[in-house]
Order: sequence, then C-alpha cells, then structure tokens
Amino acid sequence: MGLQALLSVLLALVVSQVIAHGAIVAYTIDGKEYPGYKGFQPAASPPTIQRQWNNYEPSKDIADPRTRCHGGTSAPLSAPVSPGSTIVAKWDYWPHYQGPVMVWLYACNGPFDKCDGSSRGWFKIDQVGMLGPPLSGKNWGQAKIPSEKKWTVKVPKVAAGNYLVRHEIIAIHTGNAPQFYAECAQLNVSGSGGGKPGMEYLVSIPGYANMSHPGIKIDIYTSKATKYEIPGPPVWHG
Repeated sequence: MGLQALLSVLLALVVSQVIAHGAIVAYTIDGKEYPGYKGFQPAASPPTIQRQWNNYEPSKDIADPRTRCHGGTSAPLSAPVSPGSTIVAKWDYWPHYQGPVMVWLYACNGPFDKCDGSSRGWFKIDQVGMLGPPLSGKNWGQAKIPSEKKWTVKVPKVAAGNYLVRHEIIAIHTGNAPQFYAECAQLNVSGSGGGKPGMEYLVSIPGYANMSHPGIKIDIYTSKATKYEIPGPPVWHG
C-alpha cells in the first residue's frame, strides 16, 4: 500500500470515529450564540463557555471521573443568565436513540478556576428517559437529538453566582455496555432567584449511581421491562 493510500485509510478511520459520536458544538443562551468544540480531538477554538474535552471517546464506567465534564476543567468565558433564561445545546450529529438525557447544575460558590465540580453539589434541572415501550425502540428522550439536534432547558430560580451546566447522555444501545457522554459549560447567574435545592437533590459526580443500577446495567434487547428507571436523584424544579 502506498503512502497516499495509507493516509486515506487513516483519515477515513479518524472521520468514522468523529461521526460515531457527536458532541455539543454550540450553545444558544437568551438568543446569543456561543461556540462549542468540534472534532474527535478538538484543537484551537474561538473562546467559549464550554469546558474542553481532550477527545470524545465515551466513558464506559460511571465511576470514571471523566463522567463529570468529560475531562474538561476550565473555559475562558462564561455566559450571563438569569432565572428563566433559555439554554439551547446544539449537536451537528448524534447517532444513538436509546437512553436518557439529563441536564445538571453545580453551584461553584466562587471563581470558575477554583470550581472542579468534585463536591456533592450537582442537581438535576431536566431529564427525559423512555417515553413508551419497547426498550429497544426510539421512543426515548435521547431520540430527540438525532431528529432535532438540540436540547432546550430553562434556568430555574437559583441563587445568583457561578454555575456549571452539565448535559449528560447515557447511551444504552449496546446490551450491558453503557456509554456516558457529558459536557459542561460555565454560567454566571444574576438576579434574586434565591432558590437552593435540598440535600435529597444533591449528589456527587461520579457517585450518583453505580454500574449495577437497573437503568445502567441493562440489555434493551432481552429485557422484559416496560418501564425505565433513570439513574440519580429527582429533578429540582426550583
């Protein structure tokens, strides 16, 4: 095989890896567009609110620290929001249908460069699991992403301060082999919402579930279940 042919094969492999996953490529917040990251291993990008990941290979163990923000630790910008603001996360491409979508917030209680999300402070503000049987069908929250290429959520009435917003997808299209995709962005909440979730809503990530959870260790092709249990705490509506 010549060098040119070899390079073509390698390029095709890289492209196939990119296409196999997909990621949040932009956010629209209160009508303003913020770039995300594109590519299997994103390089330089315009300044963004998104915490950059090194690659978009999924985590395959819910105890992996990368499940928090997919390895992202910082971002150069934050988006100003207030309670009631609309956040639209956008994908160019997403190939999977089965599994839940969850959106979380984390109060940094200080500057972003000191905020790693490692404490028990994550709480859900949105989630959609299976909307109707069968488990192996496409009647899932996750199926909205291939068709609509976006996920929309409103900021609840939280206290002012710096927050991380985390979009999480658990792909369960392969039996007993879940894949965890999570991305974080930085928000600065203003106003006087003042809301604070109780301890029953707060969890650590990783730590909110384990691999034996029935919503994680599941084979959607052999299971006789007609309902799906979304891992983690209930949604806090503020």
